[in-house]
Amino acid sequence: MAGAVVGVAAYSISRTGGQLLSVVVGAVLGLVLVLGADLYRRSVQLTEVRLVLPGSEMTFKTNTDMRQAAQRMFFQAATRVATRPLEDGSGNLREALTSLKTLFDMYREPLESGDAPPPPVDGDSVHELVLDILNFELAPFLAAWHPRLRTFEETHPDEDESAWADNAEFRQALRELQQSLRPYVIGLGEIAGIRDPERHLNRSGWRDAHPTATATVPGQTASPPREAPRLPGTE
Repeated sequence: MAGAVVGVAAYSISRTGGQLLSVVVGAVLGLVLVLGADLYRRSVQLTEVRLVLPGSEMTFKTNTDMRQAAQRMFFQAATRVATRPLEDGSGNLREALTSLKTLFDMYREPLESGDAPPPPVDGDSVHELVLDILNFELAPFLAAWHPRLRTFEETHPDEDESAWADNAEFRQALRELQQSLRPYVIGLGEIAGIRDPERHLNRSGWRDAHPTATATVPGQTASPPREAPRLPGTE
């Protein structure tokens, strides 16, 4: 592409002169710079990432576009029940299934719409990794548990999910799914270039050691605890 542009520039220069020559040269050089900047953006910091996943090994020649796609997919999973624990007796099972279905749709949409970039010439595509997540992890889980929970909801419309006979089994299956998804999600973080992506999937040990700590706005200090108001006549 750049060679063709240079060829057109050379021909144009040979056929023109004066002010028109300056305009043509300036326009062509500007176009070359734009194309070169785009090519650099797509290939800059080209690095190789090798992942050993359940049943497969993949190698990625990462560029800027691949890292950006992997980063979006990493944080979409890292903030959902796909990786966040759902303790026994807490959470909502229907919401958990809905969250997994939303993640499934987010991952599938670029593949179906054609927005996913073509596979790289060398190495694997991040969308091939996502296809494994969809086909071998999320799709089987949703296909198995969505109809079972829906049947309970339709036959027991006034009962809480805690009364569902399959409640404990669902939670155990969800924990197994989370463990299966974990290496894929960490792999997405590594492709994205995130430093130590696994730490984003673990509960903070500091938080466990300081259960009464409260969050503060950056740049502000926590306000000291206020004394309870005294009633008149109790001073």
